[in-house]
Amino acid sequence: MHEPRPASADFPPTRFTARQAIIGLRGRDLRSSLGLLLGQGLRQPLHTLRNGLALTGKLARVLRGETLHTVGDDPRFADPTWHDNPVYRRTLQAYLACQHQWLSWLEQSNLPSDDRDRALFLATQLSHALSPSNSPLNPLVVKECFDTGGASLLRGLRQLAHDLPRGLPNQVPADVFQLGVNLATTAGTVVLRNEVLELIQYHPMTEQQHAVPLLIVPPQLNKFYIFDLNAKKSFVQYCLKQGIQVFMVSWRNPGRAQREWGLSSYVQALEEAMDACRSLCAAEQVNLLGACAGGLTIAALQGYLQAVGRLGQVASATYLVSLLDSQLDATPLLFVDEEGLEAAKRHSYQQGVLDGREMARLFAWMRPNELIWPFWVNNYLLGRQPPPNDILYWNNDNTRLPAALHGELLDFFKFNPLARPGGLEVCGQPVDLSQVTVDSFSVAGRNDHITPWQAAYRSARLLGGQRRFLLVNSGHVQSIVNPPGHPRAHYQETDRLDAEPQTWQAISQTHAGSWWPRWMEWLQAHAGPLQAAHDTAGNDDYPALDPAPGRYVHQRLETHA
Repeated sequence: MHEPRPASADFPPTRFTARQAIIGLRGRDLRSSLGLLLGQGLRQPLHTLRNGLALTGKLARVLRGETLHTVGDDPRFADPTWHDNPVYRRTLQAYLACQHQWLSWLEQSNLPSDDRDRALFLATQLSHALSPSNSPLNPLVVKECFDTGGASLLRGLRQLAHDLPRGLPNQVPADVFQLGVNLATTAGTVVLRNEVLELIQYHPMTEQQHAVPLLIVPPQLNKFYIFDLNAKKSFVQYCLKQGIQVFMVSWRNPGRAQREWGLSSYVQALEEAMDACRSLCAAEQVNLLGACAGGLTIAALQGYLQAVGRLGQVASATYLVSLLDSQLDATPLLFVDEEGLEAAKRHSYQQGVLDGREMARLFAWMRPNELIWPFWVNNYLLGRQPPPNDILYWNNDNTRLPAALHGELLDFFKFNPLARPGGLEVCGQPVDLSQVTVDSFSVAGRNDHITPWQAAYRSARLLGGQRRFLLVNSGHVQSIVNPPGHPRAHYQETDRLDAEPQTWQAISQTHAGSWWPRWMEWLQAHAGPLQAAHDTAGNDDYPALDPAPGRYVHQRLETHA
């Protein structure tokens, strides 16, 4: 009798990260990978035959009732029927045996490394799609069908027809969340509106506040309220309760008319926002915080300010899951070549923008067993509405990138310009991050599939000044939404940033809890003395315009003005 071997819920991770999502994925690339899979079977007939015979032997053992693989805590097969019912148990074991042998066939093939990774990506997607949990014979689906007299399947078909134009299952129910009502509810006032952004000044929550304000810069592809989901998760409220003056950038959702907006356009708008913060707080300096592409934007802003002799206006800079060093891997990514880069540029320039929904679909396929197939089962097979989830609502409320900025991001990933002095030019000035001597604090996620933490670590090392780097045990979004009180939250830290990423991880110390208090202690040291909080928002130069969350955040993807 053989000991059952664990079967992972997922194939090994592939090199599919933010760069691939920015570039996109062409149908011809997938067809080419499918051709690789089919052609490899013919080119290595003995190898294919051996694996076929091995699979036949495993399936025979499965039919005899043997358990060859375990599934651990895979939620797809949590229902006891998968393990207690003889038919379902054999179905599950046959699926796992096929998955395991398929992976073994790929790993032992003589395909070049890059071709093997591309084939593995497609094989992974096919394996997930063919899971028996995704079929109408899923025991949960069968039970629901009997309990509702078939009404669940009819509801599911209606929801499938509704979602087909979108290309993804709906991940959040309609009309559950409303901005300013149960999302982005922290009291504030829009005090600046230019063509590119709105600036929100949040109302104080303490009698005294630190003199130097904090300006938060979200990524251009997402709305700002990831920092203000609700009272329990609100990063904004956490800062306000610690006596920090908080300002927030809310980016305009660009349309075709804004196709020429590039990084310099965003830096110029951000410079105006920073000047407004200084004026409104009567402060000489501002603390900057950028997340994801917002981190790249504040780095470009500081490089520009250093070049024109105004870097002293920045007291500190915080980078959350941000890439400045775009060398994600020593080897090429899955579907990235010169032809693909140029095709991506042409597509966005023809459209005027890169639609955020295109990237959202690719990001979802990076984690299909979390963002695709559970909703397939829930929405279409069980005929239910997806459960409310504020983070998924925010994730689906994405925006567009203007064509010029999209093209610059493609070149950013291609040439890695910030890794060398003068490699990037912003507002007519060369950027040298080593001369940006502002104290910095960088946060990365150990499980981040979009911004690998090793690249974020190398990004922190590009900066001048005193640097801090924390590694959080979370993914891309959860590394930001990390309030105190989570029982499993922890982070790693060490004062040394002179080692390679794996060495740094080995010598770092692990601390329990959220990184927010650790960062706040650091920020307050850069936030100046306490003073009486301002009673009103705005001033003569920057009058109050609208209550938060403002106008720009309500611009939807359907508006292509």
